[in-house]
Amino acid sequence: MKIVVFGATGNTGKRVLAQGIKMGYEMTAFVRNAERLYNQLGEHSAQHVKVIVDDILDPANVGEALTHQDAAIIAAGHAGQGEEFVRIVDNIISQCEFQTSFSGRVWIMGGAGLLDIPYTDLIGNNLPGFPPEYKNHNRNFERLQQTQLDWSIMCPGTMIDSIKHPNPVHLHVTTETLPIPISETIKEYSEADIAGHLFSRLQELAVAYDDVAKCMLDHLELGGAFKRKRVGLAYQSDIPVY
Repeated sequence: MKIVVFGATGNTGKRVLAQGIKMGYEMTAFVRNAERLYNQLGEHSAQHVKVIVDDILDPANVGEALTHQDAAIIAAGHAGQGEEFVRIVDNIISQCEFQTSFSGRVWIMGGAGLLDIPYTDLIGNNLPGFPPEYKNHNRNFERLQQTQLDWSIMCPGTMIDSIKHPNPVHLHVTTETLPIPISETIKEYSEADIAGHLFSRLQELAVAYDDVAKCMLDHLELGGAFKRKRVGLAYQSDIPVY
């Protein structure tokens, strides 16, 4: 399988690239700084990656990078970049649609605030107190919904380098909804109280970058379970509760 990673030197992208190499995929890295990429990968791994150094906002450059790729993982930019972030995603998605030699399997990065809150018709990004820049993820989500592509949006909470768990845990994966248990009583809360409740539980949504990368790489098949879905991740204890 051939995979192109946009933003391959970022915290998520570099882990996708490294894991993809180990899994035997043909990896292409689209970056701004080749030297940084080589420093991160090391000499041995760098030999197994095709590197493209170009302007990610240039349609022709992005279109060429997508030619004959089986999947694209968009880890470039962040919500705090505002309009530039939205333009980056829109440009890549547009070229995914345009390139007839691209299969259409796409992962993009979102955040837990994009996921449905059980027992409500709300998502976190629209609640009071959530950073307004998070709504840039909403715009990217809306852009994807306009396409016919086979896409998924990864929606983790806070991502960190690694997590040490005192007890055995497994990674709980959900589609569309938050991956932590929510009481039905939440539907009686005001929007401000719902926001406060979610902020108090942010630690439960923390997930390691490596687990985010692995989840995306493990679900690259066309027409899979995550097709056109938002995907949430959280750790759950393997110890039964009585």
